[in-house]
Order: sequence, then C-alpha cells, then structure tokens
Amino acid sequence: MKPEELLRFLQLAERLKSVPRHCYTAEGERESVAAHAWRVALLALLLEKEQPDIDMRRVIELALVHDLGEAVTGDIPSFLKTERDESVESDALSQIVSLLPAPEGERLRSLFQEWEAGSTREARFCRALDKLEAVISHNESDIATWLPLEYTLNQTYGEREAEEFDCLKALRTTLRADTRRKIADAEQGGAPATPPEPGKPVAKA
Repeated sequence: MKPEELLRFLQLAERLKSVPRHCYTAEGERESVAAHAWRVALLALLLEKEQPDIDMRRVIELALVHDLGEAVTGDIPSFLKTERDESVESDALSQIVSLLPAPEGERLRSLFQEWEAGSTREARFCRALDKLEAVISHNESDIATWLPLEYTLNQTYGEREAEEFDCLKALRTTLRADTRRKIADAEQGGAPATPPEPGKPVAKA
C-alpha cells in the first residue's frame, strides 16, 4: 500500500474521533464512536482467556471495523436505527474501503459483512460486546443524561446476544446489578425511579 493511500484512508477514519454517540462519559463529555470501538476491542483482548474457543484476534479486527461507516453517516442510537439506516451505513462502508487498494479494502469489507451477518461466533461475540460496552458506558455516565426508556433498556440490552457465551452472561448479570444500584441511588437522592416524559409532572408516591 502506498503511503498516500494509507493516509487518505486514515484521514477519513479520523472523523470517528469526533463523531458523537448518544452516551456521555463519566466526565460529562459526549462519547465518540472511536472511543467506543476502542473499548470494545479492549474488552475482547481482556476476555481472551475467559472464552478460549473464540479467536479474539478476529473479534478485535471486527471491533475496529464495525462502526467505520459512521465516519460518513454519523451515529444513530440502536433504538432509533432502521433497516434503511443500516443499508446507508453499509453503503458508506463500501465508499470508505474503496479508498484502499483491493486486498486491504476487500479485507475490511469482508469483516464488516461478517459483522452484519453475525455469521461466525466471533462476529456474534463482538456484537454482544458492542452492546455490553454501551451498557457499561451508561452505568458510568450521569443518570441525568439517560432517556426515560434507558431505565429499562439498560437492564436488558445485549442480554440475548450475551446468552451464547458464559463469560458474557456473567458480565451481563453484573452490569444489570450495577444499573439497578445506580437507579436506586438516584431515587434515594430525590430523583424519580424513571424520569417523566417531557411535559408530564413527576408522579408522587
């Protein structure tokens, strides 16, 4: 690969450092897509010995590629994403990998297709990590940044995907307990158990 080709691709991928996700960090900053993808990959690395039947090198590759299309489309929260949005993101990925020479571009395209289809245990493991990392991020963020639906969603998100893998089932159970503790702490501090819908008063106990 020529240095110019590599740099052209990296300059487009660099946008992910600034593309915001719905979630906030523990410090109150909007999380970036790049930060999310990095921690999904880090999770895979740390769980390698916990799930020895999984090729974690492959999972890390999938993690680094799975949100590349959002350098063009931006991020759309999962609870708002439609099939059309997924199609647009897939087209954007094709646009991005076309910046690379054929062997490298096709490798990234193949990884993204594997991710989308969930056709391997590695892809399904990565898809589960993707969701669980989002739950971790929400548990770390100020609960005031949560949407009403997330009080329930954060207790169940990724549960079905984690069920296939013993180490992720255990992690999901721990995260649910963390979420419930966070909600209980907020309630004890005077916040409602779930925030009111816009324009509606807080119900009195």
